[in-house]
Amino acid sequence: MSENRPTAAMPVCSVCIANYNGASVIEDCLNSVFAQDCVFPFEVIVHDDASTDDSVDIIRSRFPGVTLITSEENVGFCISNNRMATVAHGTYVLLLNNDATLFPDALRTLYGEASRQPPAILGLPQYDMQTGKLVDIGSLSDPFLNPIPNMVGERRCVAMVSGACLWIPRMLWGKLNGFPDWFGSLAEDMYLCSVARLRGYPVLTLGVSGFHHYVGKGLGGGKVTDDNRLVTTVRRRTLSERNKNFVMVLTYPAPLFQLIFPLHLVLLILEGSALALIKRERFLFQDIYLGSVKALWKERSRLFHLRQEIQSNRKIGLRQFLSVFQLMPRKLQMLLRHGMPHLK
Repeated sequence: MSENRPTAAMPVCSVCIANYNGASVIEDCLNSVFAQDCVFPFEVIVHDDASTDDSVDIIRSRFPGVTLITSEENVGFCISNNRMATVAHGTYVLLLNNDATLFPDALRTLYGEASRQPPAILGLPQYDMQTGKLVDIGSLSDPFLNPIPNMVGERRCVAMVSGACLWIPRMLWGKLNGFPDWFGSLAEDMYLCSVARLRGYPVLTLGVSGFHHYVGKGLGGGKVTDDNRLVTTVRRRTLSERNKNFVMVLTYPAPLFQLIFPLHLVLLILEGSALALIKRERFLFQDIYLGSVKALWKERSRLFHLRQEIQSNRKIGLRQFLSVFQLMPRKLQMLLRHGMPHLK
């Protein structure tokens, strides 16, 4: 175990780690943070989301320098990060997954970039923990808000960076009101980056340094296996489709929203019907696809008022908003490459 680094009264950065049943990964994550090669002070905050394993005991016994917040009930990723940001003292906040480990120069690299430019959301290259392969350097988007991994190091502006390692000025987090509590998990990073871009704050990636991440470990799946199959889980797909719908409703400017969203809903229902027929599992359509449409209706009032607020504060035009989009649908690309997804 690395020695815990004492933090100053006014840290430059607050590293915020949401943890749930991370006993097998949290030690490596924290060791990578406390081993950072940087001269500025930082603090480390962990929110434990009612874990049932030994996570809390590991953190308390081996990392006394961590500010530990324990929740009596499981509240989800969004609320966990919102709580940590509320007590953070750093000028910047780094959101870090408990199943991620930072390269030794990650904080130094992020701070060096952040100090040279106006407020922005920053991300680093993401590498698969098990294979070491590059996963993405941020993501672009297709018209239906499916992330497209950026593999070009020279590309700076992207649609989003992964919430597994997301750097943001604490001032900007406050202006954007953090994550929506009611998202639960998934697409909250897409939401935050989209709203930031609408407000005129860039979302940038750095082609150097990076972090390792157990991609898809938290909710299972969401990655391509060694036998070239796309594997995911019903829970991941359910949350992903629902929350992407929410982000599209909230952030797509008119007239893009009036053009794309009805088409998106039609394609979503067709996709769900085809998947349920091929897999011979009716619940796939009901739970994932029809469920995501029902969620829109259930949350219609909240979505309407939040959309009005977000769009009324928009600082960029439609052309600039679309500058990080690609026309080719990502799901079609994945279908052609890997066939029908395997759902567990």
